[in-house]
Amino acid sequence: MTLAPRIDAVFEVDALLTEEERAWQQKARAFAQERILPVIEEDFENAHFRRELIPELGAAGLLGMHLSGYGCAGAGAVSYGLACLELEAADSGWRTFVSVQGSLAMSAIAKYGSEEQKQQWLPRMAAGEAVGCFALTEPQGGSDPAAMTTTARRDGDDWVLDGAKRWIGLASIADVAVVWARVHDPAFGTGGRAVRGFLVPTTTPGFTATPIAGKLSMRASIQCDVSLEGVRLPGDAILPGAEGLSGPFGCLNEARYGIVWGAMGAARSCLEAALERSTTREVFGKPIGANQLTQAKLADMLVEVEKGILLALHLGRLKERGALTPAQISVGKLNSVREALTIAHQARTILGGDGITDVFPVMRHAANLESVRTYEGTDEIHQLVLGRALTGLSAF
Repeated sequence: MTLAPRIDAVFEVDALLTEEERAWQQKARAFAQERILPVIEEDFENAHFRRELIPELGAAGLLGMHLSGYGCAGAGAVSYGLACLELEAADSGWRTFVSVQGSLAMSAIAKYGSEEQKQQWLPRMAAGEAVGCFALTEPQGGSDPAAMTTTARRDGDDWVLDGAKRWIGLASIADVAVVWARVHDPAFGTGGRAVRGFLVPTTTPGFTATPIAGKLSMRASIQCDVSLEGVRLPGDAILPGAEGLSGPFGCLNEARYGIVWGAMGAARSCLEAALERSTTREVFGKPIGANQLTQAKLADMLVEVEKGILLALHLGRLKERGALTPAQISVGKLNSVREALTIAHQARTILGGDGITDVFPVMRHAANLESVRTYEGTDEIHQLVLGRALTGLSAF
């Protein structure tokens, strides 16, 4: 990995990567350092999302980069993970954008869309000319999509959608929303109530997206409440390849995989800040890094960063072989985010009182990681996934 030299000297993970993977990592890191880091503290303070960077991400090939065809780069799973790591080392909000655009909205179209739908949306989304969002979560049941209340009903040849969604990333700036709804039609699913996906142009009457105010986390990103009131769509707006909850879950697993890598980027950034401070700040006549307790904290942080990256790399190789399971993804998501938060909190103690200021990125990362810990499955959800894998018994 291209970590700070003193960090990289302990584990030579870089030797486990291909030349192409290192090139993608360097491209993402250059973008993060040159275009995000110089403005991210100001954007976090002002709750501002820089939409003008989206075409630049597209030009760099980072949008839907793990997909093939339709203008997408066709990069491997490890290359995509490394890009997520580098973007989240700058800010979780920008890795979240890439995840929502590529792993959720674009993946839904690529996996389940018709050829016409793919041709219409994927090239523009890959180029950053169009933005997508993924409307699954609802106000009353974020972790229980089976209790979905948003509905789609037939009216002649059309579909009519009604309902509400919450915490929908990018919805207020999106051009198209992938909306999941429970269909009332005997032609679809058991009892005519299967969950289906629909492509909803956000200019459609009845679609309203309102950014959520008052966030103390992910402030340089956009999350919205979405209202669907009599949203009328043509019959071919449905995603033909997705039926039931396996459709959205297939996309969620793509996003969760990116989080496994991304959270380690935030953790690495916190460790680097703490390490630099430990060698430059002096207390009682010597650098604080010369104290045993400080070195113990740095060592513990390093161990968890490297373990997390090695786990992410292992999952990436499994994914490239088509052997990655949902339970394995849950291990990665649970471990990476939980340990990244611990590292952020530990790094803050080394920084002392200055650690709560925007001179250092640690408090911003810690705040963002609280959101990352919640979305795409809380700790508790992933613990239950793993508990079911271990016991064969469902505790949901």
